[in-house]
Amino acid sequence: MAKKKAKKKAAGKDVLVVASKVKAYVKSKNLMMSADAIAALSDAVYATIDAAAKRTKANKRKTLKPQDV
Repeated sequence: MAKKKAKKKAAGKDVLVVASKVKAYVKSKNLMMSADAIAALSDAVYATIDAAAKRTKANKRKTLKPQDV
């Protein structure tokens, strides 16, 4: 059932993280993950991209670069 929740849209948006890869990484750290962690991580990725896009536009560019993140 957790897999179905991970595939749902985070706050009305597409999920931007690969749930199976995140779960495997968390498991490799000997931790467990709650069902809503994928949506929260996806929201954090959206916020990071939004901030980077704002910086890109402020620098009068159309290409998002690593220094914008």
